[in-house]
Amino acid sequence: MKLVVIGAGGFVGTSVTACLRNMPEIERLTLVDTVPISASGPKIETLTGDFADPAIRRRICDGAEAVICLAAILGGAAEKNYALARRVNLDATLDLVEALRDTRPETRFVFASTIAVYAMPLPDPVTDATPLRPAMVYGAQKLMMEVALSNLAARGELDAVSLRPSGIMARDGADAALKSAFMSRLFWCIKRGEDIVLPVAEENRTWLSSVRNVAANFVHAAMLPEIGSVRAFTLPALSMCYGELVEALRRRFPSSRSKIRFSPEPELAALFGNYPRLVTETADRLGFTRDADVEALVRNAMIEEEEIR
Repeated sequence: MKLVVIGAGGFVGTSVTACLRNMPEIERLTLVDTVPISASGPKIETLTGDFADPAIRRRICDGAEAVICLAAILGGAAEKNYALARRVNLDATLDLVEALRDTRPETRFVFASTIAVYAMPLPDPVTDATPLRPAMVYGAQKLMMEVALSNLAARGELDAVSLRPSGIMARDGADAALKSAFMSRLFWCIKRGEDIVLPVAEENRTWLSSVRNVAANFVHAAMLPEIGSVRAFTLPALSMCYGELVEALRRRFPSSRSKIRFSPEPELAALFGNYPRLVTETADRLGFTRDADVEALVRNAMIEEEEIR
């Protein structure tokens, strides 16, 4: 089987690559990113370049049986640069999808969407039937692709599926421009004994998944024999209060001298601390998973770079 990962050099992409590289089913693994990728091996091919480039796109489509597309302009960056976000999140992605449709319609195309497709405040509970009304450019563009991919799948023109992960933990050195960066920084601050002020309240609730769990779910989507008629859905995640997360991190790193202070900022608390129950019936039925508990989340999220190379 030839499988392609676009955005393979990123946070999730590196973990996806680690899952795939030793799977006997994978005969050829093509890793694509705009920056050089250090992964190597007898069945690994790396492509450095923009997947909007027709030459790169042709290489991706050549014999691909599954494509995992993780490349995107995220959150605040999409808000600040609409033209760039459109080029990557819509134009380049749609060009690739249409190229696969025209040359390899049997290819399984796994698209990384986002829970930003939902409107705030969220209803309780959030289910597969919850209406989608994104407020941000990023969420709107991801929803546009969800609709396009679901339509192609329904017409039998491409075997596509869109997955919506929740907060993915825990990127070391998370981009401070991301409004959600404080969540990943919390993990590493406690490990390293550094102080941090959280812009949410201790009792505020969020949905979280470890990067290992999210990567495994994307691989699962690429390998599933049948998906069914629902082609866009939210992945399982743990629902927890920030106070619970801090306590779990304290248990994991009992000698940490990190001081944690909660100082809620209304905008960020509304965006990242007002999450209700999450019911993921479609994903559960298809065998997608969540971290077993908060201890497993912390353990699976704290991935040092050398562990996944």
